[in-house]
Amino acid sequence: MTLPEVVRTTRWMIRDTIRQSLATKLFWVMLGTTVVATMFCLSISVSIDANDKPSAEFPGMLPRSEAEKIGIDKVREDGIAVVGGELTLGFGLMTVPIVRSKDDAVMNLMLVMVGLVGDAFGVLLALLWTAGFLPQFLEPQSATVLLSKPAPRWVLLLGKYLGVVGFVALNAIVFIAGTWFALGIRTGVWYAPYWLAVPLLVINFGVFYSVSVFFAVWTRNTTVAAFGTILFWLVCWSINYTHHHMIAYPFAGFSGQGSVFLDIAYWVLPKPFDLGGIFFDAMNADGFRSKTDELKLVQQAGRFHPELSILADGLFAAGALAIAGYELETMDY
Repeated sequence: MTLPEVVRTTRWMIRDTIRQSLATKLFWVMLGTTVVATMFCLSISVSIDANDKPSAEFPGMLPRSEAEKIGIDKVREDGIAVVGGELTLGFGLMTVPIVRSKDDAVMNLMLVMVGLVGDAFGVLLALLWTAGFLPQFLEPQSATVLLSKPAPRWVLLLGKYLGVVGFVALNAIVFIAGTWFALGIRTGVWYAPYWLAVPLLVINFGVFYSVSVFFAVWTRNTTVAAFGTILFWLVCWSINYTHHHMIAYPFAGFSGQGSVFLDIAYWVLPKPFDLGGIFFDAMNADGFRSKTDELKLVQQAGRFHPELSILADGLFAAGALAIAGYELETMDY
């Protein structure tokens, strides 16, 4: 099969995946999630006393509620700015005092948008919803398989995978763009590192969707592909967290063999906990939110390598797809 034929077949599979996402309503569910998140961001406003901002004279910050307990004049004499602003949510339904600065309050909301809505909800929703794409595609009576018999099966599988990942990437871009513009318009804070969430969300989804592809080819069962992938994600997150916890807080009863096994498992399996830490650092969030003690201590020990973590995740996804492709090539129809 020539390269142009491979590209043409892959492009056709991507279009078919988009059609399938529309047919299963996944597109509208994810778009609806983005609309709700964007509307929430449009409901936010931030106010801060113009006289209470950090400066060269007052580099430190303290919330007004805390400063009043000590004495505002005394706090300012010590070179600390008193922050007296409010963060309003839901068009005034809820008001939260600002504990640092307007920029920090908005960046904290961005972390919540990515961590809770984009990653925890969006990625897991996409994994569950797309789990049935491949089992349906691999059914012998499927028109897609029958019409594409001349093409190598691995090309069909790769096209399907790229179609799903591309679809999720498009939704990630729309989600980040919508919430970024909404927060910028309402607060005046335009924080560019927020866009780094797009590749990290796509990497996280792409790695675990390769596992879903493997389960789908191996079993042709939507339930196994969906819940097997979620269970695998939980196992990977637990191993990732445990690995860092054991480095941060060494346990005397933990054997050397156990440590070696944990290191191997950490590097072989995907690392969702690491991706969260990478985004935290990309956002320069140390100034307004504390990272987990485990991640902080692992970094201090020089045992956290974000580039290698991403590379290892990519190699894992490639390996899972290669095994799934081989299984599909040898499968009898």
